[in-house]
Amino acid sequence: MKSSDIHRVRNIGIMAHIDAGKTTTTERILYYTGKNYKIGEVHEGTATMDWMVQEQERGITITAAATTCQWSDSVINIIDTPGHVDFTIEVERSLRVLDGAVGVFDAVSGVEPQSETVWSQADKYHVPRIAFVNKMDRVGANFLNCISEIREKLGKKAAAIQMPVGAEELFTGMIDLLTLKKMTWAGSDLGELFTVTELLGSELDEAKLYRDELLESLADFDDKLAEDYLSGAEISAETIKSVLRVATIKHGFIPVLCGSAFKNKGVQPLLDAVVNYLPSPLDKGLTEGHDAKDYEKKMSRSPDEKELFSALAFKISSDPFVGQITYIRIYSGELASGNQIYNPLEKKKERVTKILQMHANKRTELESASAGDIVAVSGLKFTTTGQTLCSEHKPIIFDLMEFPETVISIAIEPKTSADEEKLQKTLDYLKIEDPSFNYRNNKETGQLLIFGMGELHLDIITDRLEREFKVGVNKGSPQVAYRESIDGKATATNTFQREIAGKNQFGNATISVEPLEGSLELKVEFKKKDRVIPETIFDAIKRGILDSAPGGAMAGYALIGIKATVDSIDYNEAESSDVAYTIAASMAFKEACQKAGLVLMEPIMALEVTTPSDYAGDVIADVNAKRGRIHGIEPKHSKDVLKAEVPLSEMFGYSTQIRSRTQGRASFSLTFKRYEKLTHNQAKDILQKRGIYI
Repeated sequence: MKSSDIHRVRNIGIMAHIDAGKTTTTERILYYTGKNYKIGEVHEGTATMDWMVQEQERGITITAAATTCQWSDSVINIIDTPGHVDFTIEVERSLRVLDGAVGVFDAVSGVEPQSETVWSQADKYHVPRIAFVNKMDRVGANFLNCISEIREKLGKKAAAIQMPVGAEELFTGMIDLLTLKKMTWAGSDLGELFTVTELLGSELDEAKLYRDELLESLADFDDKLAEDYLSGAEISAETIKSVLRVATIKHGFIPVLCGSAFKNKGVQPLLDAVVNYLPSPLDKGLTEGHDAKDYEKKMSRSPDEKELFSALAFKISSDPFVGQITYIRIYSGELASGNQIYNPLEKKKERVTKILQMHANKRTELESASAGDIVAVSGLKFTTTGQTLCSEHKPIIFDLMEFPETVISIAIEPKTSADEEKLQKTLDYLKIEDPSFNYRNNKETGQLLIFGMGELHLDIITDRLEREFKVGVNKGSPQVAYRESIDGKATATNTFQREIAGKNQFGNATISVEPLEGSLELKVEFKKKDRVIPETIFDAIKRGILDSAPGGAMAGYALIGIKATVDSIDYNEAESSDVAYTIAASMAFKEACQKAGLVLMEPIMALEVTTPSDYAGDVIADVNAKRGRIHGIEPKHSKDVLKAEVPLSEMFGYSTQIRSRTQGRASFSLTFKRYEKLTHNQAKDILQKRGIYI
């Protein structure tokens, strides 16, 4: 994108709770912008953005898909994100590189659990948003209730910029509160045409009341508008639009629109709102980062093609024709096919062989791309998700992404020796593609375990192994990904001294450990660094501690929530070796953890159940029986919303159980909350079932 045109670019995400209508809305956007010649439907498995076989079969979005379209004189790069909590990493890495987002809400259900999660993720990256209240044609649709929940549950300043005309089966369009005009759809032409008419009588009076409410909200952000409003002066639509844009981009105000994407009503005004109120890369301004040569020193890049090149790799996937492709957001400078770029974290040069503009799983080859663009590139060998790419001159590192904790695992084994050969390579690739997936060999049982965010996540992984990568596997039942930690403080010393290949190898370290309450990290610190000792020895000791943590010190579960301090190092210049210090540190660390008292940690999940009031008692009794702690029950329409915390180990098969208890009328969501210590007896019972005795 040329510098003179960058103000016309909108990089946006479509985000929401599962089944709120994200992909359906995106499909209409592609149709009305002329990108697609027909409308794809999720329920028919024909949605452009749900291109994976697993997505089409299940009718859900699994992977974030990117596309580019044009509306008016603007270029809109869109990422359609998943709504299921198991694939929240796709939302996280998309929001990291986007300038704005459209939050889609179900007009009946309002703000749902995953809506809160994705809005929290957007808050973390300071992404301006607009809200689209979808499904206004459904029985029970309540536009004003949605706005109320956005204010209360999401803690946002929000106001309607449209009001619906009718609701449920009588929904025909909306009233624009800026122009005080009515837009209505006949419904016989796929929504391409709509009628704009003047408001009269009671409709006009009611619209003015809601317009006043909007102006009152905006008065907090603009002194001139506040002055005009209080004096009773006429405020033009253009003035409101201008203030709305600033309030949305700079102050986190949420303009709320309405419509029914499935019934083809309200999508064109939504596109207008994207262009009018969400930021361009220029509005977002400088992108802050760190000097690659001195991480404490801040650097920045401006959205200009004449700047030094910088970009962030946010997603890796495979293309059957091109091979591995890396999705990047370009923050500054220009990139051309064949260019050599630099990865400062890996300290490696990369060569870009192709630049691709993606439309879901289809691609168009580009000669070049520049600041503001979201494209895919092929040819990168060392770059992984979240890493910075830049020019080698004055290299910059943008803030790294945070990846969620995996809480569930299953054991898998290859069906044949041919499958065994392919399995390791395929798992390595899947780990690169999906940072929320992991695998390791359990030394205690000899099993190969794969770890994910939930049962559905692991089901998709194993399905892809067989269908996409042609690797046959047998899989076991889902297991909880427990963790190990310590209960107190302790110190241990270990010396490794051995002759290897005719040369003495010496390493020694004294390490203290203490618990880090509420943390999932393992922190390594040095009490002091003697200048006589080479830096490679310190690196080797740190590596020994960090590399030993995933295997645990009791039952093969990863160690978390520990601060390890290297108190002293015995250094022998003639015989000291990096390998010896790595081994000594690993053994001293594990010994210190055992002295401190090992404890088993189990994942605790936040559970939210929406159930008809008649079944609330049964649901509560069931949660209590699962060692759950109920935090509250609140009425919502004719249903009750139960919020609780429950151990993950009690929740396998819960979807079947709750359907049975409520005749299929309840829904629930489960998200990871924290790890919690088990009592000695609880840990003993769990480990004995796995043949481990403590």
